[in-house]
Amino acid sequence: MQVVTTQAGLGRIEDGAVALLDTAFPHVGAVLEQEGSLRCLESCAVRRRTSLDEATLIAPLGRPRAVWGVGLNYASKAARTGRALPEQPILYLAASSAVPEPGAQVVIPQAVTEPDYEGEIAVVVGRRLYQASESEVWPAIAGITAANDMTARDVMRATGTPALAKSYPGFTPLGPSLRTPDDLGDRDAIRVRTRVNGELLQDDTSAGMIFPVPDLLSRLSWFSALEPGDVVLTGTPAGTGQDRACFLADGDEIRVEVDGVLPLVTRVVRPA
Repeated sequence: MQVVTTQAGLGRIEDGAVALLDTAFPHVGAVLEQEGSLRCLESCAVRRRTSLDEATLIAPLGRPRAVWGVGLNYASKAARTGRALPEQPILYLAASSAVPEPGAQVVIPQAVTEPDYEGEIAVVVGRRLYQASESEVWPAIAGITAANDMTARDVMRATGTPALAKSYPGFTPLGPSLRTPDDLGDRDAIRVRTRVNGELLQDDTSAGMIFPVPDLLSRLSWFSALEPGDVVLTGTPAGTGQDRACFLADGDEIRVEVDGVLPLVTRVVRPA
């Protein structure tokens, strides 16, 4: 099942259209807080149907309580940068205020000189995970979506603090739809691609992760309880602007494609 939040309410994507559901939940995040999964939406009656082009999609989760990220979690990225594989995940929190509406323009602060994209697979927690085993992780995940974990590389270099380099308003775009894990063809090899102005620059699958999803969330859960609606960004493969010494410019369009969900399109603007 693939779900969206629209200005007219929650919907399921069916046959390329949006089936608007008869439910009082304002967004997917509210469903997870109360139900712990999206399964209740499978049986919701349909109020009416509309085309994807006519539907106004808004942030599917509302404002997440927590957005976790991980650095250097793809073997391809480590190989490109010449860095050794980490023995433990490099984890950080980004401000939830950095999550914009789908399709919103991201204004790059004038002080940021090296804005970069990072196409990623995001997983959304459905049921609380604390000190969880790997086998408990996928059953507790409500869905996946696309993410663009944007980074101010110059700020990262100057401060050494991921939270500061990634928390500018709009720097954590999340995809417009969520796909439930049981609807994925192969959840251990989910493909993620990133195109900038139409050029394919990142192309990998979750099989290339150093810490796969169950391992990553299990490790994280031994330090922090993951609550319904929390988002975990799972790392970016090789092909970022950092790898090419080519950073985002005014008017650039970034398109992140993750198996099973609607593409995430982000446009950046630099003030004059």
